[in-house]
Amino acid sequence: MKPPEEFAPRHRFLPLAALLVGNAALALGPWFVRLADSGPVAAGFWRVGLALPVLFLFASREPAPAVPVTRRMLLTIAAGGVFFALDLSSWHVGIGYTRLGNAALFGNSGSLILMFWGFVAWARWPKAREWLAVLAALGGAAILMGRSFEVSTQTLVGDLFCLLAGLLYAGYLLILQDARRAVTSWRLLSWSSAAGVPVLLIVALLHGEPVWPHDWWPLVALAISSQLIGQGMLVYALRHFSPLAIGLALLTQPAIASLAGWLAFGERLGPIDVLGMALLAGALVLARVAGESTDTKSADTTLA
Repeated sequence: MKPPEEFAPRHRFLPLAALLVGNAALALGPWFVRLADSGPVAAGFWRVGLALPVLFLFASREPAPAVPVTRRMLLTIAAGGVFFALDLSSWHVGIGYTRLGNAALFGNSGSLILMFWGFVAWARWPKAREWLAVLAALGGAAILMGRSFEVSTQTLVGDLFCLLAGLLYAGYLLILQDARRAVTSWRLLSWSSAAGVPVLLIVALLHGEPVWPHDWWPLVALAISSQLIGQGMLVYALRHFSPLAIGLALLTQPAIASLAGWLAFGERLGPIDVLGMALLAGALVLARVAGESTDTKSADTTLA
């Protein structure tokens, strides 16, 4: 007897392929930001703005929210969009000063920051696996930032901007925690993105950046790879996997970003750099596993 279609091997393979392709597409985002001849924050404006019509098209095909969307919820989503815009602003500025592998790791530190927030909010000490994540994160971050300081103080500043981006993204997730239970994934992403677009433009102008590019292809590629393919593949894939699998797939991002940095910009990694990245990446995986019971996972919890 032929197995049901939903259990056919090719259909079981699709979520895994989507997860890997989504992470690979997101990993190329920092490379396109470097190539853009607009400012870095302006690149974030175009990343979200160019993708916004497609996001709303996807949102229009989702079922209506299970509960009425109140004005308070819309304001909450708008506030989350502001945090998302500030997160992208900080991350894109940091990309210009540090190595692409560092940017991918520190930019995705939201899971670790949420875990630290949970210790404070719940007034409890870490458990054994969480202690391991804390120690690995502190060790990895210390190695990477120390190596950045050896290269240049600007490189260290870039790491700090990317770490600030992870902090802002954790705030975005916390703000939208209740909305994620009531609003479908594409609606939430499109509404919060719409709120963030004007913020990105204002920050770019205040930063004195050139907004209108001469060469459009890096910005179009950034919007397609990060906002549509990356986010789109993850919206489809994340519901099929445990936090451990998601965390392990996340490790492809710094690996691909580091490879792009080496090939395009000559950013070579030594054994100590690899150790620091391995420690911090392992901490991210452990943080996602430890956060499984806190319901912090959503369809858009991977930043880059």
